[in-house]
Amino acid sequence: MRVALYGRVSKDDVSQDTDNQMHELREFAGRSGWNIVTEYIDRASAKSGNRAQFQAMLTDASKRKFDMVLFWALDRFSREGTLSTLKYLERLTASGCNWRSYQESYLGSCGPFRDVVVSLMATIAKQERIRISERTIAGLNRAKRNGKKLGRPHVAIDFVKLRQLQAEGLSQRRIASATGLTATTVARALKVA
Repeated sequence: MRVALYGRVSKDDVSQDTDNQMHELREFAGRSGWNIVTEYIDRASAKSGNRAQFQAMLTDASKRKFDMVLFWALDRFSREGTLSTLKYLERLTASGCNWRSYQESYLGSCGPFRDVVVSLMATIAKQERIRISERTIAGLNRAKRNGKKLGRPHVAIDFVKLRQLQAEGLSQRRIASATGLTATTVARALKVA
């Protein structure tokens, strides 16, 4: 069987990676005698299906480039809720592509309770995304109450100096270099000044 692997983490930085997921998926596919034809990895939130590799996987499934998608867990696949998650899984099924969750062995494209289990798991995944958002907002509100200023630090801009450097013929990049500001900040400041 030709298999595609799908892995995802929420952040595109060094604090998260898909190494553990992909290692386990590769080993499981090997033990099952499946041929891995491609791997899709996203580093983005699953609150939306607008993930480059996720969309590529769905497109390739419709072109029948593989027979099955193996993903780590349903919350790695989607956190959009029941309806959206079911639509993605049905899209795979309609393309003739099976699917399976590695962590939730009961969750696959075959079996009599497939839709019930998927609905429940998708709802749980969406609720976890909502709880993460609520915890983040509560933390930000607490920080505000404690007097912490949020957002980017205020940058002091000497508009007179910027205009003077511009009048001397310096480009925005050279002005940025001379003042220690970013080129974007200089461009915005010169529009205002």
